[in-house]
Amino acid sequence: MECSKLRSELTIAAVSRGRIAARTIALVSLAATAIFLAGCRLDMHIQPKYLPYAGTTFFHDGRSERQPVPGTIARGHLRIDELLYTGKENGVVSDRFPFPITQADLDRGRERFNIYCTPCHDYTGSGNGMIVQRGFPHPPSYHIDRLRNAPVGHFFEVMTNGFGAMYSYAARVSPEDRWRIAAYIRVLQRSEHASLADVPEKDRGLLQSPAAESAGPTK
Repeated sequence: MECSKLRSELTIAAVSRGRIAARTIALVSLAATAIFLAGCRLDMHIQPKYLPYAGTTFFHDGRSERQPVPGTIARGHLRIDELLYTGKENGVVSDRFPFPITQADLDRGRERFNIYCTPCHDYTGSGNGMIVQRGFPHPPSYHIDRLRNAPVGHFFEVMTNGFGAMYSYAARVSPEDRWRIAAYIRVLQRSEHASLADVPEKDRGLLQSPAAESAGPTK
């Protein structure tokens, strides 16, 4: 009788433990399923965003992309030196360089001029570059009176904003190099209208023509 009673109690205990284990497994499975479903969200694939240039009814102008707040300046682009960045002083085109021009600046200006300007303006600034010879519109010579008398800021301004068939070089040539090119243009203009008196006396012998050399010394 006692054995039968003990066997019955053990059976009930085993069944109870089984039910508890099953309930525990079910709860763990339910929790795992919830975690799995939470990790399967599609926000990384279907993002609540606008593609570039997509329209929208949210903003009054119908554009999803927004313009910078007026007066916004990108880091490193604060340009408070009017002469350096515009070629003007008090809104007027200047005939003054924003920094002293050294021989190194002229060498750099010649290098940049030869790279960016000679295809149209040629190496002398006469406006007969290679692409002009192939049909591109002929730019004016730097040696005409209008450009010889133009303030140096004019050349900087043209390089910055473009002029006629010439597009802007602002994205290709830094402001400092645009001034160096302008300085080299002044050198070209001076060289085309220089006199012997402009050449240092010690260097004048270098200008002797081949014809004079072949003729020998004059009596």
